[in-house]
Amino acid sequence: MGMQNAINHDLKQEATMTHLASLSRAAALACAAAFCAPAQAQPVYSGWLCCTMRVSGDWISDINYTGNGTRLIQAGTPVQITGHGRYRVHITIKGEPYRLGNDYSRDLDDAQFTERYIVRTDPAKALARWPQKVQEAIRTARVRVGMTREQVIMALGYPVSSENPALDTDAWRYWLGSFEEYQVHFNAAGKVREVSGAPGTLARVLMR
Repeated sequence: MGMQNAINHDLKQEATMTHLASLSRAAALACAAAFCAPAQAQPVYSGWLCCTMRVSGDWISDINYTGNGTRLIQAGTPVQITGHGRYRVHITIKGEPYRLGNDYSRDLDDAQFTERYIVRTDPAKALARWPQKVQEAIRTARVRVGMTREQVIMALGYPVSSENPALDTDAWRYWLGSFEEYQVHFNAAGKVREVSGAPGTLARVLMR
C-alpha cells in the first residue's frame, strides 16, 4: 500500500507539472501573438496641405510658430505621404522631404492627425470662390473679421487640440510664438467677430 500511495502521488505530481507546462506554453503563445500582431495601418496617400503652414528647415509644426528663417507653404499645396514616425508624418512636397510634427495635438491618433492636415480634396477649389481679400489673408497666414471657421483654418492652421479640444467653441487660441498668444472670436453665425491679443501680435496676424 505504501508503494502504491507513492506511485499515485508521483502520477498526480506528473499530471500537475504537465498541466502547468501546457498553461505556460499557451501563455507564451498568446504573448507572442500579441507582440507579433500587425500594427494599426497608418495612412499613406497623396493629398493637399489643409492650411497655410510655416516651415523651418524641413520641420512643419502644428503650432505654426513664426520665427527667423520660417517661410510659408500655401494651403492646397500637393503633398505625398511617405511614412510615419513618432508624432510626425513624413511627406514630400515637390520632391523635397519634410516632417509634419504633432507637437501640441497628441490627443489625436496618427490617422486623425494625418487626415486633419493632409486633406483628400484640394482646398484651392474652395479658395478660388472666395473674395480676393479672404484669399489674400489665407495666402499670408492672416485673419480678417467676417471669415468663416473653414477660412480661418485654411489661413492659420487648426488651433492645437491640447488648448482647443473642441472646434465648436466661440473662441480659438493661437500662438505666433511661446509668449505671443492671440484669440479668434466667432459670432453665432460662425464668422470672425473679433481677434484679441497684444498690439504687436495683432499687427502681424490681423488683416484689416
